[in-house]
Amino acid sequence: MTGIWILAGMVLVVLLAGMIHKHLRGKRRAEVRARDLTPEEWRTLRRRVPILGELPGQYRERLGGLVQVLLDEWSFEACGGLPEVTDEMRLVVAGQAALLLLESGYEDFGRLRSILLYPDAFGVRDDYGMEDVRLGESWETGSVVLSWQSILEGAQVPDDGLNVVLHEFAHQLDQADGVADGVPALRASSDYENWSTAFQRSYDELCGQVERGEDPFLDPYGATDPAEFFAVATETFFEKPRDLRRHDPAVYREMRQFYGLDPAEWGA
Repeated sequence: MTGIWILAGMVLVVLLAGMIHKHLRGKRRAEVRARDLTPEEWRTLRRRVPILGELPGQYRERLGGLVQVLLDEWSFEACGGLPEVTDEMRLVVAGQAALLLLESGYEDFGRLRSILLYPDAFGVRDDYGMEDVRLGESWETGSVVLSWQSILEGAQVPDDGLNVVLHEFAHQLDQADGVADGVPALRASSDYENWSTAFQRSYDELCGQVERGEDPFLDPYGATDPAEFFAVATETFFEKPRDLRRHDPAVYREMRQFYGLDPAEWGA
């Protein structure tokens, strides 16, 4: 019996420690979130990330608070010859990532704590030892890897449906439940059926178009697997929202429900 009581006590200590940590983290986040970005930081975001300049005014304060929290909790590391990670680099990454959290109901990106920045495209080796060139990667172990040149190019052209930050951080949301399957945690259990119907139909259509050598509306890379399809759909939702709404209203509707935003109406 003594062993049972010791075990119970250990479990209680762990639970209490978790509660205290959560309380302190919430308190810290509230304090950090209360600090708005400076006018210069907002100017930098609008210059480097034009899509954020279209964000309706009612979201501005919340986005700024989220950016402050992400910058407070993330570490950034220069890789592959990048001399340093500047404050502007941090801001540009966090500003775009925060857009995905703005009204989605997610407080953060789960275990994500480190951002690795390369100056340009970087090489990785697959399971067979073959080298592949990447613009970004999302790791389930708590890191995102990005090419700074690709970040700049993706953000500066806000209507081409290609944005490496939105793509890789969409993967982080998808991976938050432990499975990268193109189905993030939705708001209600009743939402999954509509999501599955819309996305499976659109994914199958894209795969068929790629197999036939056609020129599809969505980035063909989305045909790789359902996880990549969700990431590609996220890029398109924010960068080509009116086109997506016209081309695939069912997927647009599900993305609008998930992210809690309606970018097709911004600036309309």
